[in-house]
Amino acid sequence: MRFKGFLLNVSFLWVEAMAFFPFILLKKKNPGPVLLNHECIHLRQQLEMGILLFYVWYFVEYLIRLAQFRGHYLAYLNISFEREAYRNEKDQEYLIRRGLWAFLEFL
Repeated sequence: MRFKGFLLNVSFLWVEAMAFFPFILLKKKNPGPVLLNHECIHLRQQLEMGILLFYVWYFVEYLIRLAQFRGHYLAYLNISFEREAYRNEKDQEYLIRRGLWAFLEFL
């Protein structure tokens, strides 16, 4: 997979990486292909929803999952955007065949 965007190193980032269209923020230099693909899936989600709607939805779904699972990490893992990204991060061809609004399958 060739990434057509901007990679920014942010050493104080509290997570390994974060997608914020059109950037992927990275804690460490030289991300592996799986991490990069995971974040590219998030960039695609942001593109199709719009950045603002994506983050509002992400936050609201996080709060719902937090009430459901009663823990940050389980809530995070069960957000539909994350479920799609984790399920497909190892498939370097996923974004080529991914359908529009594919994250909805993971609600």
